[in-house]
Amino acid sequence: MTGLVKGKKVDWGGFFLYLFLTLFGLLMLAPLVYMVSTAFKPISELFLFPPRFFVMNPTFLNFRDLLLITGTTSVPFSRFIFNSLLISSCIVGFGIIVSAMAAYPLAKHNMPFRSAIFNMVVLAIMFSPLVVQIPQYLLISKIGLINTYWAMILPYLAAPVGMFLMTQFLRQIPDALLEAARIDGASEWKVFWVVVIPMLKPAIATFALFSFISAWNDPYPAMVYTTDQDMKSLPLAIQTLSGGYGVVARVGTLAAASLLMIVPTIIVFIVTQRLVLQTMAHSGLKE
Repeated sequence: MTGLVKGKKVDWGGFFLYLFLTLFGLLMLAPLVYMVSTAFKPISELFLFPPRFFVMNPTFLNFRDLLLITGTTSVPFSRFIFNSLLISSCIVGFGIIVSAMAAYPLAKHNMPFRSAIFNMVVLAIMFSPLVVQIPQYLLISKIGLINTYWAMILPYLAAPVGMFLMTQFLRQIPDALLEAARIDGASEWKVFWVVVIPMLKPAIATFALFSFISAWNDPYPAMVYTTDQDMKSLPLAIQTLSGGYGVVARVGTLAAASLLMIVPTIIVFIVTQRLVLQTMAHSGLKE
């Protein structure tokens, strides 16, 4: 608030700007707050009219009902959570390695057709993922990966956004730094892991955040590449729960499931927030 005071005069323009941004930020948080509130509402409050925004008598019955509903099937709800955590973690972890290893030669080596390859990466960003879904399915089916975790992981490891982001970020690293490491006797592999990867942390954190959110919230892989119930993911399980639209009693259970689904994304955002902001500050998008 010190920036709002100029000498003895109050900067009313800046004050109202901060006030507007604060109110707008609270408005954006309203759906999340309402979801959390609904997750803890008893059935009696779900039937109230007009509906209440905040819960009056919080309860954990919706979470119990969630386990009871999914407990009637052959697959427990915890299995869906495990599948989503495993798939999302593998997509993020292996995706970071693939993107970083692809970006390093594109940014720091005079490899043949470097510009053409980078232009293809940029071109791939412009295409909708729907364009490659049929070829991906045919390929996964031909090599016999249907009903396996690899079917839901491998198609998403080559991420054009990650390659583009890391390539542009790597171009900001001085070539002299890498040459100094080579002169000291470091192999190319050691230069990559000891020098390049630590300096790529902001770009890695940004890509990890976007990649995790995308993988965690996507029901498509489990819907297309699996037929076994024990291979399904959490987003697909929530879609099954939401099949009873119009049933008020199930709204609380659906909100409880949605809350469990959004918690990991909030945790990942909190962990990576500082590095993501650092990436935005340095932009990483300049030649």
